[in-house]
Amino acid sequence: MGNFRILYTGTLFRASNHMYRRHFSNHKDKSGIPSAGSKLTDHQKKLMKRGLPKQVRLPNVESTIVVASGKGGVGKSTTAVNLALALAECGGDGVGLLDLDVFGPSLPHMMNLNAPPQLDTNDDMIPLSNYGIQCMSMGFLIEEKQAVVWRGPMVMSVVQRLLLRTAWRPIKYLVVDLPPGTGDTHLSISQLIQITGAVLVSTPQDIALLDVRRGAEMFRKVNIPVLGLVENMSIFCCPKCGHQEHIFGKKGVHRMAEELGVDVLGEVPLSLQVREGADSGRPVVVAHPTSSQASAYYNIAEKIIQKVTNFNK
Repeated sequence: MGNFRILYTGTLFRASNHMYRRHFSNHKDKSGIPSAGSKLTDHQKKLMKRGLPKQVRLPNVESTIVVASGKGGVGKSTTAVNLALALAECGGDGVGLLDLDVFGPSLPHMMNLNAPPQLDTNDDMIPLSNYGIQCMSMGFLIEEKQAVVWRGPMVMSVVQRLLLRTAWRPIKYLVVDLPPGTGDTHLSISQLIQITGAVLVSTPQDIALLDVRRGAEMFRKVNIPVLGLVENMSIFCCPKCGHQEHIFGKKGVHRMAEELGVDVLGEVPLSLQVREGADSGRPVVVAHPTSSQASAYYNIAEKIIQKVTNFNK
């Protein structure tokens, strides 16, 4: 583990950041905050195009689906893991799961995997597998309790490594679990690789939906189609009396989807089984495949497969 070497440096990103500050800032006040409505000149557009890396299609990967959320704590990683398992059940032909949350990788725990990846003859990392899913995560490269205290260029170097130097075996769908928010990782992945579409996860509450709008706008700016929204923790059903309660609000994601002009892919209820599955390393799609919770993920997976199929026609 101690001999693990990151093959990429932060030079590209340092240069890009310097170029952005030098050429593309268009400040309208003394605070240094660029105007949201400012437009780029033709010269600036040429410089930006020249400065960005060329998007590549990941070898052996047919479709890449990113799972994102504007805010943390809405169940994005749990959704990504169960979605990957549901896609494998519905679509077959191999599924991969890539965890790009460098500061808070949760894939190893949720997928019950804990080992450093082996390297192939090209020094590319070989994914670990469980439940039929190929997996790669920053969590495989550090100790479970180790904190990642890095500056941006180092983080971007690891993101590049995970994206471009993972030796995926042939897979039909690669599910990418992005960190919360709209930061450097999101911009980098949109510049580096070809992405089929994005899935946004949110609870129905208003404070979470505010950030969903920002996330959708970010993906549109970088020309990544939004496949739809997933309403997580949509409703709680008491296991004893059957009483239903909308703890986080009712149909908030549906209202946001209508405003954004996108589809709601599905609703996942607030459930003890989903939480226990994530904590135990046996996701609900594996532990309770016939449950209503698992069915919700299957339905979401089927809709995504249909959308991706239509894109590829």
